[in-house]
Amino acid sequence: MKTDTMNTLAPIEAYLDFSSPYGYLASEWIEDLAAQHGRSVNWHAVLLGVVFQSAELRPLMSYPIKSVYSVLDFERSARFDGTPFKMPERFPISTHNAARVFWWLKERDAAEAARWLHHGLRAYFVEGIDIGDTAQLRDLATRFGLDADEAEAAWSDPHWKARLKQANDDAVAAGVFGAPYFIIDGEPFWGNDRRLQIERRLSQGPF
Repeated sequence: MKTDTMNTLAPIEAYLDFSSPYGYLASEWIEDLAAQHGRSVNWHAVLLGVVFQSAELRPLMSYPIKSVYSVLDFERSARFDGTPFKMPERFPISTHNAARVFWWLKERDAAEAARWLHHGLRAYFVEGIDIGDTAQLRDLATRFGLDADEAEAAWSDPHWKARLKQANDDAVAAGVFGAPYFIIDGEPFWGNDRRLQIERRLSQGPF
């Protein structure tokens, strides 16, 4: 797709939590699909706990019967997409530190922040690295090419704590109630299973 076309079309706004299995699966295809239609993806790392609270929802894993089905569906959806996936031993986890690093990186380089997002999601959902654990997150930052002390200073900094809070507030204001959540020219699409609808929306416009 021509660069000038990509510059004239609004990016896809994409919201996810580093602890969202469906968010991870969607992150593996949305950028390629967007590029095929002259779009970029503007990532937003948020905390599902905050948006759930605002929407008066509860996490999937808080429902005993639904949690069993959900794990089956995470794995099945990954196999269907041909995406590597391993259910983490500890799930869900707190992802506020990984998200703060995302916003720290995004202020200086959105592409680097996007790479960190993929790096963190794959570490958790493929390698089983507990990115909610500060020691493991420091190691992950080093593997990514960051200085671990600088990364920890960022996630501990009140400025980046406030930036993540603002991102959560903005997501709630935009109507986000789950992940992955995409907004294309003002139209929302929720879930990894909206892929075909998103593809049609990108290729044909509203339907």
